[in-house]
Amino acid sequence: MNHINSKNFDEAASEILDKRLGFLDLYDQAAPLVPIGAWSCDLASEQLSWTDGVFDMFGLPTDEALDREATIELYSEESRELLEQKRSQAIENRDGFTLDARIVRPDGIDRWIRITAATRGSNGRTETLFGMKQDITDDRMRWELLRAQAECDPLTGVANRTRFQRFLDQPGNGPALDDVGTLILFDIDDFKLINDRWGHAAGDACLVNLAERLRKFFVNAHLVSRIGGDEFAVLLPSSVSRTQTKVELQALIASLLRPMQWNGYLLTLKVSVGFAFAGKDGKYNPRTLFATADEALYCAKNRKIFPTA
Repeated sequence: MNHINSKNFDEAASEILDKRLGFLDLYDQAAPLVPIGAWSCDLASEQLSWTDGVFDMFGLPTDEALDREATIELYSEESRELLEQKRSQAIENRDGFTLDARIVRPDGIDRWIRITAATRGSNGRTETLFGMKQDITDDRMRWELLRAQAECDPLTGVANRTRFQRFLDQPGNGPALDDVGTLILFDIDDFKLINDRWGHAAGDACLVNLAERLRKFFVNAHLVSRIGGDEFAVLLPSSVSRTQTKVELQALIASLLRPMQWNGYLLTLKVSVGFAFAGKDGKYNPRTLFATADEALYCAKNRKIFPTA
């Protein structure tokens, strides 16, 4: 039988302890460099435990008793639904998850946090959720800025085709499509003649003018986008009725007929319009909606009339 020397055992245990304490000390020194904290939740009692870093993220005092229902209310509606969905799946499958979520602190400050979660349990049952939470607000803002720049038309300032394509590429009846009511397409008639007669600078001025008028007129639009050389798309919410949409379009066309000033000249825009309504039950396909609106635009340009249906 091998005998373990107690002195060697004590030395080994002491070395392990020193290493752990050294790691914890290093963690304490590094933690302030990155807004991060640890958390756990006992599933039997729903009792939360947070380190100071998580309290700081949520803008809550460290001596405040944690109530899970109250903290969940600090999440945005979309983030809250995703969190509950991923949480339930993790508990059922005894698995982990990662989620970027938006919270609104009690002081009204918006923050983005990245939640990393794992599970712990016994006898095939999940008993505890635990993990880390990191404040990624600055990273998120930089990412949103880069995305906005990548999806902005540099001439007119409205969204570009890439942004509109993201709408088209969404699956039918996806969560982002629930509030879509109408897609409207605008196309400048005889745009090539404007460029040929007045020059491309005049053509650019017409595009900028049309984009600005669309943006000001449709203040509640989900999206105003330049999707082609002289073609624009406007995506309206379902709260705008079909009758209201037609009335507003008639008023807009009359407004667009007012000449615009350019280098001492008056230029008049002639614009054709095509539109399509999403189903009243909210069920539709983005590409089908676009095809319908595009066909209406084609008919309007050929007939030189404003579509009525």
